[in-house]
Amino acid sequence: MTGPAPVDAVNRALELAERGQAAAALAQLEALASRHPADPGPPRLAGALALRAGDLATARAFLESALARAPDSPDVLSTLAALARREGDETAAEALLRQALETDPGHVPGLNNLAGLLFAQQRPALAEPLLRSALAIVPGHAPARSNLAACLLALDRGTEALAQADQAVRAAPGYAPAWQVLGQVQLARGEYALAQSAWERALALGADGPDSHYGMAQALDELGHWPQALAAAERALALDPALAPALSLAQYLARRLCRHQALPARRERLLALLDQGAEGIAPFALLSEEAGPAAQRRAAGLAAAAVQRRVEAAAPTPAAPALVGGAEGPLRVGFVSSGFGQHPTALLVVEMVEHLRRHPGIEVIGFATTPDDGGPLRRRLADAFHGLHDLAGLANPVMAQRLAAQRLDVLVDLRGWGGGSIADVLARRPAPLQVNWLAYPGTSGAPWIDWMIADRFVLPDAERGHYSEAVLRLPHCFQPSDSTRLVGEPPPRGQLGLPEQGMVFACFNNSYKYSPESLQRFWRVLAGVPGSVLWLLAGRQAEVADNLRAAAATAGVEPARLVFAPKQAHAAYLACYRHAGLFLDTTPYNAHTTASDALWAGCPVLTVPGRTFASRVAGSLNACLGLDAMNADDDEDFVGRAIALGRDPALLAAVRADLALARDRSPLFDMAGFARDFERAIRAMVNRSRAGLPPADLDLEPQP
Repeated sequence: MTGPAPVDAVNRALELAERGQAAAALAQLEALASRHPADPGPPRLAGALALRAGDLATARAFLESALARAPDSPDVLSTLAALARREGDETAAEALLRQALETDPGHVPGLNNLAGLLFAQQRPALAEPLLRSALAIVPGHAPARSNLAACLLALDRGTEALAQADQAVRAAPGYAPAWQVLGQVQLARGEYALAQSAWERALALGADGPDSHYGMAQALDELGHWPQALAAAERALALDPALAPALSLAQYLARRLCRHQALPARRERLLALLDQGAEGIAPFALLSEEAGPAAQRRAAGLAAAAVQRRVEAAAPTPAAPALVGGAEGPLRVGFVSSGFGQHPTALLVVEMVEHLRRHPGIEVIGFATTPDDGGPLRRRLADAFHGLHDLAGLANPVMAQRLAAQRLDVLVDLRGWGGGSIADVLARRPAPLQVNWLAYPGTSGAPWIDWMIADRFVLPDAERGHYSEAVLRLPHCFQPSDSTRLVGEPPPRGQLGLPEQGMVFACFNNSYKYSPESLQRFWRVLAGVPGSVLWLLAGRQAEVADNLRAAAATAGVEPARLVFAPKQAHAAYLACYRHAGLFLDTTPYNAHTTASDALWAGCPVLTVPGRTFASRVAGSLNACLGLDAMNADDDEDFVGRAIALGRDPALLAAVRADLALARDRSPLFDMAGFARDFERAIRAMVNRSRAGLPPADLDLEPQP
C-alpha cells in the first residue's frame, strides 16, 4: 500500500498503549508501518512508544525509518530530538529541533521541546520567547504554559510565573505537570499550604515521581509537619536513592525528630553523593553531620555554583559597585537578615548595633527580609540603625536593586546558608564588599562573599584552608551578645517539673543538635551522678521527647530523669538557668546563642571543641571568658569533668564563681568594646580595597 495508514487503525493502536498494553500497540504500529511504507506516522509513533518504555535501540530503529520516509517532517525531527536527549546528546537534540522549526516555524511541539531543552541547560531567557510563540499559536497548550511558568520562575519573575501556572491548571486541570509547576512556584513564594495542595493534586493525577514527593516534603517541612515531611522525602528516595536534596532533607528532618537509627547509613550516602559532586545538599544541614570542614566547604561551593548559574541565566551578573564613602567620610555599612525580629540573630546583634550607631565615622543600615513581628527586638533595631528597611516579600532582582540603591560600602550577610538565605540576591553584587558573619557558622563557598569575620579560637590556623573567604579574626570573640538582658527569678523547681533536690544538667539546644554521640555522653553523665536530671527543650513535636526518653531507656537511664521545658518568653527562659547547675553542650553543632544565654545567666557551659566552626563556638565563648577548663579534650574528658562537677557542689560553686567574675571583667559581654573592634574590622577591609588590594587574611590585635 502506498497511501497513509488508516486513522482508525492508528487510533486503536494508541488506545492499546493508553490501556497499558504497550507491546500490543507496538506490534500493531509495526504492522501498519510495513503495510504503508510511505507513511512516517506509524514508525514515528512506534518510536515514541519505545522511547517512553526506555528501549532506545528500538526507538532509534523506528524513528530512522520514519525519517527516511519524511526527512523534513517536524514531528519526526522533534521525536528524534527527544531520543537524542535521552541518549545524552543535547547538541544533536538542539540541531534536530532547530531543523524542525526551519521547516515549520509554527510547529508547537518543536517550539515547546526546544524551550524545554534550553531551560534544562539553564538558558530560560532563550526559552521564554519560544514558549510565548507556541502559546500565540495554541493558547491552550498546557505543556507550553507550564514550561513558561517554570521559565519565569527561573528568571525571578515569581508573580508572572504564578499567573501562568494558575492559568495552566485552570485550562488543563487534569494535566499533572501543571500542578507540579504550580507547587514549585508556590514553594518559591513561601505559600506553603497552597504548595502542599498543588503537590497533592499532582500526585493524585499520577505524577508520583521522586520530584513530586520531594516537593511535597519541602512544603510539609516548612509547615512544621516534620513526620509527614520525612515520610514524603523517604518516598522520593525510594524512587531515586541518588536524589541528593531529598536525602539531605530526610537526614535533617530525622535529626530534628531525634529518629537516630538510620542516621549513620544516610550520612554515608550523603557524603558519597557529595564526593560525586551532587548538587542540592543543604550546607546548613551538613553542619550537624560528622563530616569535617572540607566536606562543609564542598557542599557550600556546590550550592554557590548552582546559585551563580541560576543568577547568570536570569541576567548577566553586574560587576561589584565602587566604594562610596571618601577616605574622610562616614562608611555606609549594611546588615541584612531574616532574623531581625524575635530571633537569635537579633538577640546577639542589637546592643552592638546600638553602640556602633554612636560612632561618628560610620552609618549602620539594617535590611529585614522578613515582616515586622511587632516585637521589642524589632523596635530596638529600628531605633539602633540609622535606617531599617523592610525588604520582605520582594523578588530577588528587586531586593538586589534596593540594596544597591543604598550605595553601601560594606554589606554584612547575617543569614548565609540558613533558612531565609538571600544568596540569589548577594550573587548580584549589590555592594562592593560583602561579608559573612555570625548567623551561618561555616564558609559560604561563594565568590560573591569577600570576607568572613571570625576569631582565633573558632577558626584556628590549621583549618584556614577550608574557608573560601578572606578571614578577618577579631581580637576576642566573633560573637556579640546583649548585656542588657535581665535574668529574673524563676518559679520554684517543682513548678518546672524539676526535683526539689539533686543536680540539674541542662541542654536547651535545638533537637537537631542532639546527635547520638552527644546523647551517649549525656547518658554516661547521668549514670555517674545519682539523682541528677537532664533538662531539655520540649520542642515543637511531641515525638521528640518520646524518642529521647526511648534512647535514654535503651542506654539504661530512667526516662523520668529527662525533664522537658516548654517554649516560653525569652525572659522566663533565661530565668530557668538559675536552676541549672551545668550546661552540657552538643557536637558537632554547639550551642551558640544558647551558650551565650547560659553564660550570661551564670550557668557554666561544658563543651568539646571540634574542627568545624559550628563545633567551636561554645569553646570560643569559654576561651574569651578565661574558662578554658570548660573546654574538654574529648568525650572521656567531657564525661569525667561533668561527673566531677555534678558530684561535688563545692567544685561546681567555684566554677560558677569564676564565671560570675569573668562575666564582668572579660571582653565577651563588653559591647562598647566589641563595636569598636567591629568598626576597626570594617575599616581594615575598606582600606585594603581603597588601596587596590584584594581581600586577605587579617588578625586584629587587642586594644587597651
